[in-house]
Amino acid sequence: MLKTRVIPCLLLRNKGLVKTINFRKAKYIGDPINAVKIFNDKGVDELIFLDIDATKCHQKPDFALIANIAQECFMPFAYGGGISTCDDAKKLINLGCEKIIINTAAYEKPTLIEEMAKILGSQSVVVSIDVKKSVIGGYRCFTNGGTKKTKLDPCSLAKMAQNYGAGEIFLTSIEREGTWKGFDLSLIKMVADSISIPLIACGGAKTISDLGKSVLEGGASAVAAGSMFVYHGPHHAVLINFPTEKELQEVLPLSIIKK
Repeated sequence: MLKTRVIPCLLLRNKGLVKTINFRKAKYIGDPINAVKIFNDKGVDELIFLDIDATKCHQKPDFALIANIAQECFMPFAYGGGISTCDDAKKLINLGCEKIIINTAAYEKPTLIEEMAKILGSQSVVVSIDVKKSVIGGYRCFTNGGTKKTKLDPCSLAKMAQNYGAGEIFLTSIEREGTWKGFDLSLIKMVADSISIPLIACGGAKTISDLGKSVLEGGASAVAAGSMFVYHGPHHAVLINFPTEKELQEVLPLSIIKK
């Protein structure tokens, strides 16, 4: 029995907080430390941080920034971006990260998932799967911040990650990300039904109702969103926000059972 988690997903670039649309058009929206402080005050249970440039630019994680985030963050957080070795992962855990998110490295060297799971425990290893619809039908996974197409479909990659010891899947629809068009429920359900580990759905949330649908109709174990929690109003004014517990309880189950 797991409590349904609702997780702000915050994107990092050059030590700043940004927001993208379809993994492109990154717009600076503020200082990540300030955002963390606001989420602290709002009683958020968990955060996700993703450095959108680290892997594409062949950079290591910004350990100094992550250490600063850890000092201010009152809740558990996961980090992804530029992680390519177990040493990277161990250093991040020692700095205060609860979970490590890998994407490109998981595809290029799946044994790294197994190595990390043995050292850190499966509960600390999250495999990120970024997905686009294929022009010939179905879906294909992308790596390197959504810039490199692979030959794998999301179900195959999710099952592979599970078999190598991943404790969770973080699934993002590139086509829905930042668009406020709602989750791709068919994608979420297809991947959730193919695995027995928890799945975090991300990409497209606009309303609290969208969050509920991803769980109740899509079968996600948890939901993540970016734009919904950093923008406000029809003109997308920058405003860090988060629903009240009462608002969330109206559309989300207090708990769910994952197979």
